Amino acid sequence: MTIRIRKLIGSIALVAFIMIYALFAMELGAGAFADAAPVAQAIYYLVAGLLWVPIAALLIRWMQRPDQ
Repeated sequence: MTIRIRKLIGSIALVAFIMIYALFAMELGAGAFADAAPVAQAIYYLVAGLLWVPIAALLIRWMQRPDQ
């Protein structure tokens, strides 16, 4: 697979993943932490807001692999 095709597939997958992840994290936060203390909400949204980064980094690393 060429790097060009990997970048196309990876870009589409990354956008789809972030959209689905954001909706899931928002729904979980609104449901589970709606009545929680503001500090607990802030901690949840901080963790949930950064949790997607390692997954995206793996996908980007795959996209940047040189052709064989």
